Amino acid sequence: MGVPTLGCACAVCTSADPHDKRLRPSVLIRWQEAEENGSRERVVVIDTGPDFREQALRNKLTRVDAVLYTHAHADHILGLDDLRPLSFRVFREGGPIPLYASAQTAAVLEQIFDYTFSPHATYPNRARVQLQPLLERNPVLGVEFLRVPVMHGQMEISGFRFGRVAYLTDVSAIPESSFALLEGLDHLVISALRYKPHPNHSTVEQALNWAQRIGARQTWFTHIAHDLGHEATNRTLPDNVRMAYDGLTLSVSLGPVTQ
Repeated sequence: MGVPTLGCACAVCTSADPHDKRLRPSVLIRWQEAEENGSRERVVVIDTGPDFREQALRNKLTRVDAVLYTHAHADHILGLDDLRPLSFRVFREGGPIPLYASAQTAAVLEQIFDYTFSPHATYPNRARVQLQPLLERNPVLGVEFLRVPVMHGQMEISGFRFGRVAYLTDVSAIPESSFALLEGLDHLVISALRYKPHPNHSTVEQALNWAQRIGARQTWFTHIAHDLGHEATNRTLPDNVRMAYDGLTLSVSLGPVTQ
């Protein structure tokens, strides 16, 4: 729901610490693609939640080359329409923005954004986007995004590994087969909603146990409820585990995944 949470006056929601002001989670991957006469910036986003417009403004985005979706819940998809002005530029350069989504997620997107995806849509300024099937391996402009299946309550959703980084949000359980896709990480970003158990999300304790098993050099907790204050929670965590925060920027390896 984001922090501060509407209608709440708890210590975290009223905190003066800017780290306790949390928009809905999303990831921006940005790199330079070599070209014959120099290089071109490439931008891939994971999830376009309701706060995507604000996040794009904060990061001065002028283009998005592709979007990958973890699942179709509101806090991960409802900013799709804000791709419109960015999609016009990309479309003029050669085509619509590809949106990588599972069949279940694509069906929800087509229903909610019917005026964008319907073959009978007549809205002239609809987003120039195109749904693409989400595969086990998804090469995007020279970078491979490996799908990592995880459970979100009773629903299987998609995490992603790119190079030596993995992003797993809204996790309640990790299938045994997915651990093999998470070896040799520099950075693991994983959800840790709160201390109290939740049927669809991991607790801090669960996330810590997974982080220890996966063994990434650094783990970052995301998708955090207002139960967890940034500094207070950090003081309880191991040195190689920290709370993520809005604007966190990492230099990462986007080299090929060998699994």
